[in-house]
Amino acid sequence: MKQTHTQPEIPIVFEDDHLLLIQKPANVLSQEDHTGDPDVLTLCKEYLSRTQNNPYLGLVHRLDRPVGGLMLLAKTPQSANALSQQIRDRTIQKTYWAITSGSPPQNGMLTHHLHKDRDRNVVEVVAGNQKKGKEAILSFAKLEETNDLNLLSVHLQTGRPHQIRVQLAHEGYPIWGDYKYGIDQPDGRNMALRAVELNFEHPTLKQQMHFELAPPNEKPWNQFSIIQL
Repeated sequence: MKQTHTQPEIPIVFEDDHLLLIQKPANVLSQEDHTGDPDVLTLCKEYLSRTQNNPYLGLVHRLDRPVGGLMLLAKTPQSANALSQQIRDRTIQKTYWAITSGSPPQNGMLTHHLHKDRDRNVVEVVAGNQKKGKEAILSFAKLEETNDLNLLSVHLQTGRPHQIRVQLAHEGYPIWGDYKYGIDQPDGRNMALRAVELNFEHPTLKQQMHFELAPPNEKPWNQFSIIQL
């Protein structure tokens, strides 16, 4: 797999004149914030700057800092607009794998209203009649269960901050390693939530694009037989 040769390293899954699809490392920011820590957008612009003067690069969507996996960026304003419209129309399909505790059913659909407290950087479930809440919808299927852990395939219908983490934790299925929303989860572990599949229409070619990315072969992912195949 091609690399950006930045620090930290960003693996490139696909690239053409319009798109840059990367494998975001866990615990790297999607974009710059007050911490000044390395972020995907800056690192990928640095990569493009080696062959272009003042390259354009736009975020199509974001992944929470602890989350790794497929992340799509646009290399032209036109592509950014077209892909953002697909996000609004909910035609971009994103699949995540999550490892949780608790006892989720084999399949489920979750609908909540979420509010983000920006001062604390925490998202909370609020009553649906509160204007500050935004509707959040996801569906999930349990792929495997082992050692009191569950491997879930999660499909987002909306894209709210911390959505999967908050909704699953609210239902009693906190994600392994999520010390912010989980129960008795220690800080410093890689959270077991990965963006593993992405389907969208190419903004200029109008072709359907499909990409998959396997989770890392490490704890706790390698406890599941489906990942070891």
